[in-house]
This record gives sequence, C-alpha cells and structure tokens, in this order.
Amino acid sequence: MSGTARGSGLATLGLLAVTAIWGSTFALIKDVVGRMPVADFLAVRFVIAAVAMLVLFALPLLRLPRSQLLRGLGLGVLYGLAQWLQTEGLARTSPSVSGFVTGMYVVITPILSLLLFRQRMPWTTWLAVLVATLGLGVLALNGFEVDAGVLLTLASAALYALHIVGLGHWSKSGDAFGMSAIQMLGIAAVFLAITLPHGGPALPPDGKAWVAVLYMALVAGALAMLVQTWAQAHMPATRAAIVMTAEPVFAAGFAVLLGVDVLTGRMLAGGGLVLAAMYMVELAPRFRRGKPTEALHHEV
Repeated sequence: MSGTARGSGLATLGLLAVTAIWGSTFALIKDVVGRMPVADFLAVRFVIAAVAMLVLFALPLLRLPRSQLLRGLGLGVLYGLAQWLQTEGLARTSPSVSGFVTGMYVVITPILSLLLFRQRMPWTTWLAVLVATLGLGVLALNGFEVDAGVLLTLASAALYALHIVGLGHWSKSGDAFGMSAIQMLGIAAVFLAITLPHGGPALPPDGKAWVAVLYMALVAGALAMLVQTWAQAHMPATRAAIVMTAEPVFAAGFAVLLGVDVLTGRMLAGGGLVLAAMYMVELAPRFRRGKPTEALHHEV
C-alpha cells in the first residue's frame, strides 16, 4: 500500500474516532444547557480548549505563515458560529432531530465544493450523499415539524459545510498543530464576544457540569479539532463529510449502551445505510480495476 493510501486510511480512522467522540456529547450538552446559558457554556468550553492548545502548540502556531493564520482564524469563527447555532437549536429540539439536521452538511458540502472551488464529484459520490442522507433520516426521524430549533440547526449545518470545504482546501498535514490552535482561538473569540457584553460567561453550576464541560473542551474540542484538521489534509471535503455522518450512528449507540434508548430496527437500518455510504466513497474505489486511490483523491 502506498504512503498516500495509508495516510487516507489513517485519516478515515481518525475522523471516525472524532465522530464517535462527538456522538458521545449530545446527551451531555442537552443536560448542561438545561442548567446554564448556551453561550456561557460554549464560551467556557472553548476558552479552556484554546488555552490548552496554546500551551501545547504555541511554537507551531508562531511558525504558520500569515495567510494560514488568517484562514485558520476565519475557519475558527465559522466553526464557532456553527457551534452556537447548533447548540441553540439543540436546546429547542430533540437530540435525534438535531443529529439529523446537523448531518445535512453532507448534502451542502459537495454543492459548496462545486460552487466555490469547481471540485466535481463522480456520480458514486453523489449517490453516497443520497444514501447517507436517507440513513440519517431513518436513524433519527420519526416525524418532526420545522420549528425555530430546526431552522437554527440547519443554518449551523450550512456553516459546518463551509468549514469542512475550507479546511479541506487549505489544510496541510504539516500545519495541523498550528492550524488547529488558531481555529480554536477563533472559536473562543466568538463566544467571548457574545458573552462579554453581559459581563463575561457564567461558570458551570456544579461538579457534574464541570466534568462535562472539561470533557467537551479537551476531548471533543481540542483533540477533535486537531484530528479533524490533520485528517482533512489527506482527503477531499465531501468524503470527509460523508465519513462524519457516522456521528448520529455513534450517538444512537451511546444512547443504547447508557440505557437512555433501546436498540430498534430503525437504528440498525439507518446505521447500515450510513455505513454503506462510507463504503461507497472510502473502500469501494480501492477495488476499481486500474484506478489507484491516489487518483481518486484528486478526482473528487
């Protein structure tokens, strides 16, 4: 196996690990935002993550060229706004509906890639997008109405898609430490700007909330951003988006393991469709006769 193929495979595993971490946070976030304001929770979470990344990656951050600093800061602001809208939406709708609507970035990402960077996708990728969307719907939805929570979450999905496209276009594997750190600074700046007019963010109300915030800051925040930034330097944006649709699959799995939910046929069917979509964009092309993985990386 070539180095490019190995890098792509490791990137996929890294993104799957990130989606598993994100999938574990839905219930935690729902609990915490029920007891403290959304913007305050996000400000505390991402300021902690930003401080941790500054301590660890100050030198790689200083080595970034000015163009990458500005791009990373802009991507961080995009991600921060997406997080804010998603969390405000989650406070107004169910975790399952939130997971589905957030996952709509899988549809928006290839459209933005085409419009912004003229990146054309083969028909198999568009089919995978459709299959992943169907899987998300089967997994998460049992009838829902379009309300304020859904609209906020849909807006967040569009910003997540823009972040995925931009990160896929500008991320370089050698810049992963510095780029992830500057993005986290941009995210933290968004929430400090939102909370400072009200005197700054309120702290978590109790020990349980602090544990949840620290986990989401250091593991689901700093570590996940680092892995995503590195992984997207090794794969096209649309493929990354399809891999990340595994997030609600993991969310459902954690809900079953924790006894919050019971395993159903819908979960199995929806999860199976999402996995099928991932197979179509990640594994199946490797077996195409006469078409190596390296060529596919540049094609999509």
